[in-house]
Amino acid sequence: MTISGHRIPMMASLIVWGLLWEIVGRLDLIFLIPPLSGIFEAGIKLVQTGSWQAASIITLRSFALGMTLAIGVGVPLGILMGRFKAVDNLMGLWVNMFVSAPLSALVPVLMILFGLGETTVVVTVFLFAVWIIVLDARAGVMQVPSSLIEMGRSYGANGWTLFVRIILLSALPEILAGIRIGLIRGVKGVVIGQILVSIIGYGELFELFSRSFEMENFWALTMILFAAAMLLSALIEIFEKRIEYYAGER
Repeated sequence: MTISGHRIPMMASLIVWGLLWEIVGRLDLIFLIPPLSGIFEAGIKLVQTGSWQAASIITLRSFALGMTLAIGVGVPLGILMGRFKAVDNLMGLWVNMFVSAPLSALVPVLMILFGLGETTVVVTVFLFAVWIIVLDARAGVMQVPSSLIEMGRSYGANGWTLFVRIILLSALPEILAGIRIGLIRGVKGVVIGQILVSIIGYGELFELFSRSFEMENFWALTMILFAAAMLLSALIEIFEKRIEYYAGER
C-alpha cells in the first residue's frame, strides 16, 4: 500500500486495528471486548500458569498426531490420484465432497464412533487437514511437465528414479502448499474437537473463561492460537518458497 508516494507496510493495518480495539475497550462499550492492553497483560500471566501449560501439551499432542496422520495419508493418496486415473476416479468424488462439506457436522458421528476422549480430537484434526493435502498433492503431480518425464526415460531412468528425481521434486512446491493450508485447518480442527467433543486442553480453558466471563483470558488464548497458526504457516511458507525456487531453477 502506498500513501503520498510512501510505501506503508501491510502490518501497519494491525496497529490501526489495535488502536481501535483499545479505544473501544477503554470506552467500555461492549463488555465482550476488553482493552487490548489488558488482553496482553492477561496473556503474559496466562502462559505462566500450570493449567495453560498442561492444556498446551494436550493440544499439541492431539494436533501433532492428527497432522502426522493427515500428511502420512494425504500425500501418498494425492500422488496416487495424480499418477493413476483409476485411483483418481475412485477417490476424487469423496475427496471433493469432504473438502466442501461442513466437517463440524460430523463431530456427533465421531463422538459415537470414538467416544469422548482425545482420540476423537485426533480424528477431527485429521479430517480437517487431510483432504486439502490430497488435492494439492494430486494437482502437483498432474502438473509435472510430460517433457521432463520423457527426458528422464530417454536417459534410461527406471520408474522409481523417475518418481523420486523428477515427479516428486517437481510436485514438492504444491505438496508443501497443501501441508501449509492443512496445518491451518488442523488448528481449527483441534479447537473444534476440544470444544465440541472432549472438554480438554484449550477447549477446557475456552469453556472455563467463557462461562466465568473472563474475557481478557478468553481473547488472550484466542490470540495465542492465531499466532501459533500464523507462525506454523510462515515457517512452511519459507521452506515452500525455497523449494519452489529450486524447482523453478531445475
